[in-house]
Amino acid sequence: MSMRPRIAMVGMASENCTFSSGGTRLKDFEVLRGTAQLSRYPFLKGDEVAEFLPLLHARALPGGVIEEATYVSLKQEMLDGLQAMLPLNAVYLDLHGAMNVFGLDDAEADLVAAVRAVVGADCLLGASMDLHGNVSELLVNRVDLFSAYRTAPHIDEEETRAKVCGLLLKCLREGLKPIRAWVSIPVLLPGEMTSTLDEPGQSLYAGLTSFDARQGVLDVSMWVGYVWADEPRCHACVVVSGFGDPEPLQAIAEEMAQRYFDEREQFRFNVPHGSMDDCVGWALAEQVRPVVISDSGDNPTAGGVGNLPLSLRHLVNCEVLMSGKKTAILAGIWDPEAVRKCTAGGLDAEIEIVIGSGSDVRHSTPLRIVGKVVRFGDYDPVAGRQVVFQIGKGIEVILTERRKPYHYLPEFHLLHLKPEEANIVVVKMGYLVPDLQKLASQAYLALTGGAVNQHVEQVEYQRIERPMFPFDREMEWQARATVIS
Repeated sequence: MSMRPRIAMVGMASENCTFSSGGTRLKDFEVLRGTAQLSRYPFLKGDEVAEFLPLLHARALPGGVIEEATYVSLKQEMLDGLQAMLPLNAVYLDLHGAMNVFGLDDAEADLVAAVRAVVGADCLLGASMDLHGNVSELLVNRVDLFSAYRTAPHIDEEETRAKVCGLLLKCLREGLKPIRAWVSIPVLLPGEMTSTLDEPGQSLYAGLTSFDARQGVLDVSMWVGYVWADEPRCHACVVVSGFGDPEPLQAIAEEMAQRYFDEREQFRFNVPHGSMDDCVGWALAEQVRPVVISDSGDNPTAGGVGNLPLSLRHLVNCEVLMSGKKTAILAGIWDPEAVRKCTAGGLDAEIEIVIGSGSDVRHSTPLRIVGKVVRFGDYDPVAGRQVVFQIGKGIEVILTERRKPYHYLPEFHLLHLKPEEANIVVVKMGYLVPDLQKLASQAYLALTGGAVNQHVEQVEYQRIERPMFPFDREMEWQARATVIS
């Protein structure tokens, strides 16, 4: 073995909704292999005191449950690569935490167990995760140290990855054997109610930093969980990673978990919210522009299918939009058949298309509509072919060949759309990402139907642990940490 510690870098990440009608397949993953993976880790400069060895990172847009064959294939490639890299001092696991695979209740724990079987008991395992992951005791038993994002919307992803790599180095350099204190919190709330931009999430997450410099503490992380997966590990939790005396770590975990539970009734949606009819009506009454409306029930960044025409149906029922007196942009709806028909019809052709023909009819029926193609976008590596379809004089819809969320203003500008000038911009999203927060003169959250319904008490769970807030509002609970070494 070389003088420098050898740290392999691997990961598999997706957020998978068990209520979605669509599955996640190999073609849905972006797979970075070898040095291409280093694009996720710009903090590595090549002169570290350790030898970081990128192997494979596979990431898919949130969606339906991952097909078993896809998971098995990616996992085996990862394990074969690790075997070829042996011996290793540590493995950095670049995860999300809400991965769901057909036939598995705890995909991350299964993946980590397979990694451990290859690299051995003495190899350190450290994981960075999204705070919307679901963390089981089984996973905490199998990973030596953790760090999760402390912001939602996420602006500390790179910082969190760098932190875990740094903690692995610290443990190797100082000969530390990490221990964990874990508390499962019986609260299950959507990210739109638990944003760190608003109270009580803002203060709860800011409070984590007060423990960072304490003796024996490596990291304090708190997960709100991923709410749209019907499995026993769905809940909030706290994990404290550290070393030495376990009692202070246990006390910190219990303190933060109890704080979270005690604040459970204070979590609220961070913007005005209502039905799509409500939100469109409010938006049209505004004197400012643009008003950004989140079509939250069909949000592909939370695992929604992303092709329901429900919000479009509300827009076309507005005479003021159809006449062009006011304008709206909808970004976007993926429908390969509609894109094909638009492509065949050509620019400026007035055609009739059916939008949402492949949508989940439990939540919205297809919409037959007449309009014209006003623009073809460049081929997009995520969306495939893109079409701007105009309905009436005031509504422009982005149609795509594949699922794609529109998060950044340049994505609109590349299609020669001007969201800054529109009266209404509808996006398939929950809370707004920073680019759209800056755009919005006013924002509304539309509580629409779909696979990621924000009314979680209406979701038909069968397998989550009970009692659980908000389903059991009168429950009492006292935080008790499990220490794992």
